[in-house]
Amino acid sequence: MNRYIIERAIPEVGSFEREQLAAAAAASNDALAQLAPDIQWVESFVTADKTFCVYLAKDEDAIRKHAEISGFPATKVTQVARTIDPTTAQTA
Repeated sequence: MNRYIIERAIPEVGSFEREQLAAAAAASNDALAQLAPDIQWVESFVTADKTFCVYLAKDEDAIRKHAEISGFPATKVTQVARTIDPTTAQTA
């Protein structure tokens, strides 16, 4: 599975109430169930007007299908090539 960052432009998403976020997560989970095992939602970060979601997926097509089924835009889909963290600075 490949790792992807999905940018979703959703006006005022940062001001959504807990119930609205729960409904959004439920819609996403329903779409994931239909596409399993080709896609997995890891986590999402919510800003004022966007979400940045981390997914594991077979390919970008699975990401696009999830967006279509769930009704959430996949404004930009970027495949992650590598990850780094603070320990990357340590040499062997």
